[in-house]
Amino acid sequence: MLTPDDGIEAAWGGLRSGSSDPYCIVKVDDEVVARTATVWRSLSPFWGEEYTVHLPLDFHQLAFYVLDEDTVGHDDVIGKVSLSRDAIAADPRGIDSWINLSRVDPDAEVQGEICLAVQMLEDALGRCLRCHVLQARDLAPRDISGTSDPFARVFWGSQSVETSTIKKTRFPRWDEVLELRAAPGAPSPLRVELWDWDMVGKNDFLGMVEFPPQVLQQKPPNGWFRLRPFPRAEEDSGGSLGALRLKVRLTEDRVLPSRYYRPLSELLATAVLGPAEEDAASPLAVLEELTSGDCRQDLATRLVKLFLGQGLAGPFLDYLTRREVARTTDPNTLFRSNSLASKSMEQFMKLVGMPYLHEVLQPVISRVFEEKKYMELDPCKMELGRTRRISFKGAPSEEHVREASLGLLTGYLGAIVDAIVGSAGRCPAVMRLAFKHLHQRVEERFPQTEHEDVKYLAISGFLFLRFFAPAILTPKLFDLRDQHADPQTSRSLLLLAKAVQSIGNLGQQLGQGKEVWMAPLHPFLLRSVSRVRDFLDRLVDVDEEEEAGGPARALVPRSATVREGYLLKRKEEPGGLAPRFAFKKRYFWLSADALSYAKSPEWQTRSSIPASHIRAVERVDEGAFQLPHVMQVVTQDGAGALHTTYLQCKNVNELSQWLSALRKASAPNPDKLAACHPGAFRSARWTCCLRAERSAAGCSRTHAAVTLGDWRDPLDPDAETQMVYRQLLLGRDQLRRKFLENSSVDTTPEAGTVKGSGSLEGACPDALARQKAAAARLLEVLADLDRAHEEFQQQEEGTVAPGPLGP
Repeated sequence: MLTPDDGIEAAWGGLRSGSSDPYCIVKVDDEVVARTATVWRSLSPFWGEEYTVHLPLDFHQLAFYVLDEDTVGHDDVIGKVSLSRDAIAADPRGIDSWINLSRVDPDAEVQGEICLAVQMLEDALGRCLRCHVLQARDLAPRDISGTSDPFARVFWGSQSVETSTIKKTRFPRWDEVLELRAAPGAPSPLRVELWDWDMVGKNDFLGMVEFPPQVLQQKPPNGWFRLRPFPRAEEDSGGSLGALRLKVRLTEDRVLPSRYYRPLSELLATAVLGPAEEDAASPLAVLEELTSGDCRQDLATRLVKLFLGQGLAGPFLDYLTRREVARTTDPNTLFRSNSLASKSMEQFMKLVGMPYLHEVLQPVISRVFEEKKYMELDPCKMELGRTRRISFKGAPSEEHVREASLGLLTGYLGAIVDAIVGSAGRCPAVMRLAFKHLHQRVEERFPQTEHEDVKYLAISGFLFLRFFAPAILTPKLFDLRDQHADPQTSRSLLLLAKAVQSIGNLGQQLGQGKEVWMAPLHPFLLRSVSRVRDFLDRLVDVDEEEEAGGPARALVPRSATVREGYLLKRKEEPGGLAPRFAFKKRYFWLSADALSYAKSPEWQTRSSIPASHIRAVERVDEGAFQLPHVMQVVTQDGAGALHTTYLQCKNVNELSQWLSALRKASAPNPDKLAACHPGAFRSARWTCCLRAERSAAGCSRTHAAVTLGDWRDPLDPDAETQMVYRQLLLGRDQLRRKFLENSSVDTTPEAGTVKGSGSLEGACPDALARQKAAAARLLEVLADLDRAHEEFQQQEEGTVAPGPLGP
């Protein structure tokens, strides 16, 4: 799993005069996985976009291309950053730095693979190398048609020989055997280069592979090999092209069968159901002490998913709340830090509350984007020429702009507050119960009259300050919009988010900050506070029985729609229609069970493709239909016949999101295709590999393992427990020293106090004995998991006979 946690930021100070319209494309090997929004008229764009990308085990490179969008011609490439798998994995913490953009060299922009079979022979004339050049796939398009005219050139020693040229394809099939004789002297390496033939000008490089003499002698190449660029020193632009700030972390791990994680899962469940205040040796207590910063946020997400999968999200959050409340003396600081409790509640809301958030905020957010009204209260930022003239006497005055802006802001805010305070019954039951427990714990800890608002602030601090306000400020990061806001809309959203924050603070800080220009909004905000208190009372007025019992294996039901929208679908038998007229607009719904479509969302009659029939979901070359952003869904019927449905998306991001969603829906399916055709069968041949048989085997590898992670992903308790186990290993030595090797700790009943460190100081003997027993049990469970991983690794390496594993 690849996680650029804090998004992407770039700056290229004096690169150009004027401005650019930059965006960034993220590419894994040959597959484009994401495209950021375009930041208009900027030399220092900030995207702040996060992607979690699930990758195949054999990926080689991650690349970020920065381009300048041109609404008329072709987009200009500004530069790129390439990160090899080894570079990303070198530090477990990942990469977090500014990296200079490098120039995009066509000879270095290679992709694809070549299939070779090499034999080393010897006869009366001496040594002979026989190189069977079979085929290549997924080559880079070098011609304007989106294809290439590839040929192979084989070098051995001082000799070279070429294959024939295959015209207009990225998937050539040569099936040619080339023989070369050894020259006197030391053994030579074998190098195979691929080139795109050009009638005019020089040929374009497509990639190469090279094998040293010892490989040729001991294990001659036979199979598919990834093409490489010419070896050369990495060109450092010295920052002249700008730089890209990236935060990238690669997580790779082995997940064992469920039975191996059962003891650790039981320890975690026991911890959340037991006393929290004196706990110092449970897995959760150890994790809370160990983690900080970004690691804590990632851990919080994993733990929330783990306990959601076990049906214990409520007890887990209550456990952390009890610990946080017990150590807080000043109610004004409650949950204000980025503690594990705060991060867990924040991630919990994002995981289970996103449909609720969309239902509440999307209508108003869409209005703000579509109406594009100018709103500004800060006199230092007012642009009087940006508003419509109020009268014919000249430009509007500052007072007129303030009054107009105040009316617009209160209108939008009124709609937001109305939507929120009327949504108590639509908030997920599991969220309402978590807030109810939070309300109770805070009220028990701070029962004094002067702390009456603390129980409300604890809930609104999460719901308003960490959920609603951030979503209003950056709607794209919460899937409320496909694109970032333009500067004017972004300023309007900032004003609305500030107002919602003030309401979430129950108006306690109004007039205390530097933003005195917000004062005209204060009467409206104060009127909203009482409505919010009533809303919070209704929100926590929920029965315990409303929480679904038992494990919850998915964040959304299988029948629930996980993605929907208009796509263009190619007609089954388009006949003589031109490609662009063969695609008709249809509305699609995707659930875990089926991909359905109809003429419109209101249409009663729907056609459906069962998700269990899907065997591949892949991109289609632009040249297949002379159309961009086309994908194919390959299905298999009961008789075993394959059928392909072609769908066109409106942009590359929508294409990536549909590809990811469909691949996840079909992930459990058996017999998925290892290869398919990225072209279409037209004019009695495949447009990709030019083969004339419709039933010809696919010429390109499929990418079923490449998906984008999001909140809708099915819960996987085993994967989450594996990550928790890895985190606990970091604190194992500390736990052993603290509880089992501390000779200064006196556990006899006569001891009035316990001499030790941390939470052991002053603990009673009975509590300490329980903590030592818990620590010993946790260390035992970790040791068992260590042994299981070692045995699995030995099996994979073939050093032990396969068989039952386990304690």
